[in-house]
Order: sequence, then C-alpha cells, then structure tokens
Amino acid sequence: MNVATPHLFVVEDDRAMRVMICDYLSEQGMKTTPLASAEELLRRVHTLRPDLILLDVGLPGSSGLDACRQLRVEGDRIPIILLTARIEEYDRVLGLEMGADDYIGKPFSPRELLARIRAVLRRAVTVPGTATALRADVQLGTLTFQPGARRLVYEGGREHLLTTVEFALLAELVSNPNVPLSRERLMTVVHGRASALLPRTIDVAVMRLRKHVETDPAKPRYVQSIRNFGYMFVP
Repeated sequence: MNVATPHLFVVEDDRAMRVMICDYLSEQGMKTTPLASAEELLRRVHTLRPDLILLDVGLPGSSGLDACRQLRVEGDRIPIILLTARIEEYDRVLGLEMGADDYIGKPFSPRELLARIRAVLRRAVTVPGTATALRADVQLGTLTFQPGARRLVYEGGREHLLTTVEFALLAELVSNPNVPLSRERLMTVVHGRASALLPRTIDVAVMRLRKHVETDPAKPRYVQSIRNFGYMFVP
C-alpha cells in the first residue's frame, strides 16, 4: 500500500457525485480512478490495484453489494467503504456481512468521508495489538492464524485471506487471550469508532469470523460470547 499517496477507486454512477468526490480527494493529496459501474470495477481491480474502494451500493446492473461480495468470495482484501442512501439497520448490517470495512450514508460531508477513508487506511496498514505483540503464528485447533500474511491456513493447506475487518477482530482477540473484550472496544478497533454504530455491527463481524475459525460456529470453541458484554478468545 502506498501510504504517502493512496490510490482510491471511486465507483459511483452519478457523474456529478463521482467528479465531486474525486476532485476533493485529489485536493487532499490522494490519487483517484473514477468508475461508473460494478462491472467496470471487477474488470479493472485485478490489473490496477487500488489501496481502497469507495463503492456506491445503488449501482445499476450489479449492485455495490454484489461487487463487494464477489471480491470477498475471491479472497480479495482491498478495503471497501460503501456509499449508501439506505439508513435502515438491515441494510447496514447486510453491507458488513458482505465484507465491507465501513459505510457512510448519503448525504455526507467531504470532511467526514475523508476521516473515514484515513481511518480505514490506517487500519489496513496496522491493527492495534499486532504491530509488536502479535508476530508468531497462532494455532486454533487444526488451523493456523498467520498474522504476518493476514490469513488462516487449514489442515491440508487450504487458505483463507482475511478481510481487514476479520483480521482486526481476530488479531485483537488473540492478542488478549482469556480477557473479555467489550463490544465498544472491538468496534473501535475494527471500525475506528464505537459511537454511532449499532451494537449488532460487531456481532455480525464475529459471526462471519466464526464461520472461518470454528468447527461448529453455533457452538464456538475459540471466540466465545460474554453475555451482555462482548467476546473473549479462549486458546
């Protein structure tokens, strides 16, 4: 990732909005590539790699959610911020379930957008609890968490590349074994803020993570719930 001059894909079908976002981010020292559709994004993302994708949910044809889901299914970990006019809890949760790193509702101020972008880029480079404390591989039954590569390696060699959210969450939990961590703390680690987020946000992230690290996600062994508080990693 080019931290000094990050490169962003701005995927927005509204031309005026797309130009406004690109012009503002360019003024803030960022490089942007404007795109008008999910199909164009999926064609170009593997040849011109951005540091972050701003992705409108309500795109014509394939939606932003469809594109987000496809990238995550393919194991792509590029940070994604969804731009959405939808404010209902269901839609926000659905976006996070698809693997988005954050979302911002329209209309938004350019300064808020910039703050969200910078927060996600910081988390993509370094995650609390991982810079010095979490270097060695961690064993979870028959699978191995490799923090340096941001991946899980299963028995037999199959790999799962963790999204930024999955990695941040697992790294924070593993860095604090047998210590109950509140939802607020985990939301701050994963999304850079705890206020204005729904408590279910972190629950969704944990459910996604359990699908990858637990033999039976319905009966978790490693990522355990702490009633009315949060979660705990049990080695």
